[in-house]
Amino acid sequence: MAADHYETLGVSRQATPDEIQKAYRQMARKHHPDLNPNDTKAKEKFQQVQAAFDVLNDPQKRELYDRYGNAYETFGGGGGGGGPRPGGPNPWAGAGGPGAGGFEVNLDDLFGGGAGMGGGVGGGGFADLFKTFKQKNKRAAPTKGHNIEHTLTVPFATAVLGGEAQISLQRVDGTTESLRVKIPAGIEPGKKIRLRGKGEESESGGAAGDLLIKVDVAPHPHYRRQGNRLDVRVPITLAEAIGGAKIDLPTPNGTITLTVPPGTSSGGKLRVKGQGVKHSNGEVGDLFAEVMVVVPKDISPDDREQLVEILKKYPQNPRSELRW
Repeated sequence: MAADHYETLGVSRQATPDEIQKAYRQMARKHHPDLNPNDTKAKEKFQQVQAAFDVLNDPQKRELYDRYGNAYETFGGGGGGGGPRPGGPNPWAGAGGPGAGGFEVNLDDLFGGGAGMGGGVGGGGFADLFKTFKQKNKRAAPTKGHNIEHTLTVPFATAVLGGEAQISLQRVDGTTESLRVKIPAGIEPGKKIRLRGKGEESESGGAAGDLLIKVDVAPHPHYRRQGNRLDVRVPITLAEAIGGAKIDLPTPNGTITLTVPPGTSSGGKLRVKGQGVKHSNGEVGDLFAEVMVVVPKDISPDDREQLVEILKKYPQNPRSELRW
């Protein structure tokens, strides 16, 4: 059901042309889309106000509307352009984008640009009112500054244990800023650290952007990482492999004693629980030590021959399961 034009402008059916124009200005300012950027229905309400004024400001259309309501267009009330209407000059005509029924209006007209509109509010006119509104609106909804992305490579141990790193940023004004960055324990390669307010400054007085630091991890010469798991290859002697041994093994939590069972072969993996990567969320992984038997190179020919003869007493075929 179409809205009643009098109700839309908030006037009675006996309202004078001056009262209708006054009501229109108030309602147009109230519902103008540019003044209500967060109101999705402002445009629709503004168009209703435009349409109501287009009819009630025209004596001929108003007379037909009073007789036939919204069906007045059937009786010849649907025409009309954007020019002056009977009953007085149109203070809004030719001011901006087209409105309902060819009616044209913009914010300059609503706040002081049209004829007969100046000096109405506090001696400064609606133009000053609108200027004040825009300034307040700009302060109320400033835009945030742009984020800055930066890549930081940290040592393997720092990524596992956590720590601090220092970076240097080249600002847009040419200055260089040094920042200390806290590296959380257990951070994985490719993860980002956000430093709020360390990005670019806002051009509209808003909050500064953020600094997004992508973390790369330098490789370790001996240790490898899979999630929270650590892998390391541990060289052992032939005697340690045959007879078993207790050896020292460095870990993120300090040096521990690793027990090598007798008869351990190269490639065997020994699991040490809780000695992997401890994440900042409390999760902790395990460490897997893969033993590698190292045969002495400077053994004498006699000793080598004796050792071979001894081992021949224990024949085996370690390649029995080898397949193509």
